[in-house]
Amino acid sequence: MHGGGAMATTNINVTSERLSRYFDTAKTKPFVIPEYQRPYAWTEEHVETLFNDLWEFTETQGGSSNETATYFLGSIVSYDNEDKKCQEIIDGQQRITSLFLLLRAIYTKLAGIPENEPKAKNFMRQIEPLLWRADKLTGEIDYSSVLLSSNVIDNVGNEILKNILKTGEAAPNAQDNYSVNYRIFQRLLDKVSLENPFKIYDFIFAILNQAVVLPIISSDVEMALTIFSTLNNRGLPLSDADIFKAKIYGKLSGGERDAFIEKWKNLETKAERCSESIQQLFYYYMFYLRACSKDTKSTTPGVRRYFLKDNIKELFKPNLLDDLDTILNLWNVINNHGQIDGEQWSQNIEIIKALDILSSYPNEFWKYPVIIYYLSNRNVDNFEDKFKKFLRRLAIELLTKYIVTPTINAVKSDIMKLNAEIIGNTSPKFEFKVIDTKELMKKLHEPHKNVVRMILKLFAYEKQDKLLPKKWEIEHILPQKWQSNYFKNSEDEIKAKIENIGNKLPFEKTLNIVAGNGYFTKKKQEYKTSEIEITKELGESALEDWTLDRITERDIRLSDAFSEVMSRWNKEYCSMDVGVSDELPTAEQLAQIEAFKKKGWV
Repeated sequence: MHGGGAMATTNINVTSERLSRYFDTAKTKPFVIPEYQRPYAWTEEHVETLFNDLWEFTETQGGSSNETATYFLGSIVSYDNEDKKCQEIIDGQQRITSLFLLLRAIYTKLAGIPENEPKAKNFMRQIEPLLWRADKLTGEIDYSSVLLSSNVIDNVGNEILKNILKTGEAAPNAQDNYSVNYRIFQRLLDKVSLENPFKIYDFIFAILNQAVVLPIISSDVEMALTIFSTLNNRGLPLSDADIFKAKIYGKLSGGERDAFIEKWKNLETKAERCSESIQQLFYYYMFYLRACSKDTKSTTPGVRRYFLKDNIKELFKPNLLDDLDTILNLWNVINNHGQIDGEQWSQNIEIIKALDILSSYPNEFWKYPVIIYYLSNRNVDNFEDKFKKFLRRLAIELLTKYIVTPTINAVKSDIMKLNAEIIGNTSPKFEFKVIDTKELMKKLHEPHKNVVRMILKLFAYEKQDKLLPKKWEIEHILPQKWQSNYFKNSEDEIKAKIENIGNKLPFEKTLNIVAGNGYFTKKKQEYKTSEIEITKELGESALEDWTLDRITERDIRLSDAFSEVMSRWNKEYCSMDVGVSDELPTAEQLAQIEAFKKKGWV
């Protein structure tokens, strides 16, 4: 199989192996759990299932009396690391670690049997070279030279595993997974030994000679990771963030490592509170770095490839974690409505409302320019006012484009250009494609369902400074399930109007449940109790019925309101730098004004 450049060759070996034969390969190339793997996480249920399945197999099919029987333990994906002269386990670390613990528990059990038992001595001799190195001349076992080691960034856990495999003892009260699972194996062995002492040797025979694994060994780590992602039926590929963590960790030394791990853990905790992940932070940061390098290509590279292949130097910059933490500050405001110490903008309700409007955009492309603007400009003078105007301008561009063309491709290339424009510029050019204003207003009446929440937020926040409740729904004033005898219009006419924006309101979920599918005179009573101003206003209005004509009238009013907001927000963005001094507008600012005029927004 070929991978990488035209001259590169990736060797992949796949052969079914008995467990004893596969573990025997560790004599020359020991098994290593690499830094980027997650900590050992098997539970008591996993361990008991493995043991009981192997015991049942021995009793019903396997053992020395039926040597052809096999028990499949699954595939093991590894990277044959020639530099370190080891086998890095990419997939299967939980099983391999558990099997090492099981074999160590068996060896400890056998060591307690009187020396005149030949079966015990035989299996001890078979197990020894699978767990430890031996002196090449004397053959004496070196119990401290274990053939499985963990480099996972968890020094305490790594030492516990090494100590158990070396001594055969686990601390009685230790609650780490290695110690707990090792004690479980010991308990299970004691139990079956009492119940069926003669079967224990067949059990050991079955594990060593009839338990089968499918090792998939690649000479290229990227290919090994790709194979893992393909084979993993849980759909949980290795985290890029875990790999990045390991790469950075490997470059540090001494106290730097402890400080890094502490900082990383704090970042993980903060990310979880903000409903984000470090994995996603790296994805966002990639767009920032691309903007810094003026990369405006619309194709998005994989995060792992971007950082490991093309921009690995970015991983080792001292400000990396600080920048990721800064992004989380922004996300704490967006997702949690939290405040940032020393950053007044995070308390500005107009900014919070603009961010909340953007958060309902149907895809993630709104996030990248927001993050880039914040990272790039947060320390400039008058940032609060500039950020507000930028966010509003962005919301209008994204919203209008999606109303006219509800696809990601409508803005993808424009967003990438904007990202690059933002770097070092507080009023970047929005070189988005010009849209037809008449088409926009027509489609605003019947917008795509994915953008309705964003539109309703915009209208709601024109009436109030309080954020909408977390749980609100799109209320159809004329119910989606109507009684035909209530209207003189045809069913087709009603269907054509019912999804219009003029027939929709934001409404608290709890109140909406009460209102149900009732008609307008009943619904008005619930609308009056709403804390959402535009909904409350309708409840307090003098209207006594809700007809198709009412929907048409409200469509027109909302279109006018939408045009007014567009014009106002675009003017304020256009004048962000114009008028703050006696200087004339720049050529770029004049060009923006002309563009707005062509769109009918000025």
